Amino acid sequence: MANKLKKMKRFILLYWGQSFVRKITMLLCIGSLRIKILVMATFLIFLASTAFSKMQIVDDFLIDQTEVTVGQFREFVNSTGHITGAEKSGGGLVYGLGWEQVAGWVWHSPYGTPAQENEPAVHVTFDDAKAFCEWRNKRLPRDNEWEKAAYTEFRTAPPFPFVKGNTYPFPTGVSPYGANCLNECGKTKVIDHGAKLYRGRGHALTGITRQGVNGLYDMGANVWEWTENGAARYKGTRGGSWWYGPSKMRSDNQTTKPRDMAVIYIGFRCVKNLPE
Repeated sequence: MANKLKKMKRFILLYWGQSFVRKITMLLCIGSLRIKILVMATFLIFLASTAFSKMQIVDDFLIDQTEVTVGQFREFVNSTGHITGAEKSGGGLVYGLGWEQVAGWVWHSPYGTPAQENEPAVHVTFDDAKAFCEWRNKRLPRDNEWEKAAYTEFRTAPPFPFVKGNTYPFPTGVSPYGANCLNECGKTKVIDHGAKLYRGRGHALTGITRQGVNGLYDMGANVWEWTENGAARYKGTRGGSWWYGPSKMRSDNQTTKPRDMAVIYIGFRCVKNLPE
């Protein structure tokens, strides 16, 4: 029985990762009315009891569709009392004429004023991000997992122009257009904090830029994302940010930062293993 439940759960995860048309097709092909009703009931219970509805299946794991938001991080802080590294040290970092610490620039007020709930959570260290993901019964992506999700299309029937099995040079596809990068990605609606910054305008709200490979948002640019690379001191940061042009969005750009560094343009997202 347990094995059957595992198989059913895996099917539900696969089912959720498809387009609407593909969902209907799969449902029509699975057999009797009783089985259809069982699948749909399990599906609805599954969505009600997990955070998977905002995750995308990629190979053998699930990944958040967007970067973790201020609102989500606030839930974590309210539940656990967590105090971030930036809060403990008096503020996060921004680059001006070198790294500069700015008092009051923390996850809930990244540019010194209260953030909107759907802004990406930044000014978080690797360990702040790790603690959040574990609280959500998830984890930070391993570096190779993040790369797989960002550049190789795994959806069975992805929308044009993406093709299943193709690996792309950018998380946005064949070009960086549509990402929130510096100058070369087209126009993107951002929360303009340019007057406070040495360069660039700042990040965009999560989930509003062009969807990329695997239907994910902002795997390229907007904010760097922490990854687990197995190193003790310097952890992975992937995808580039609003501070840089599109070269930082490419897969061969494997940047690291000290795990205790909290910066205006580093955020994160979480992953979760598929049930065996």
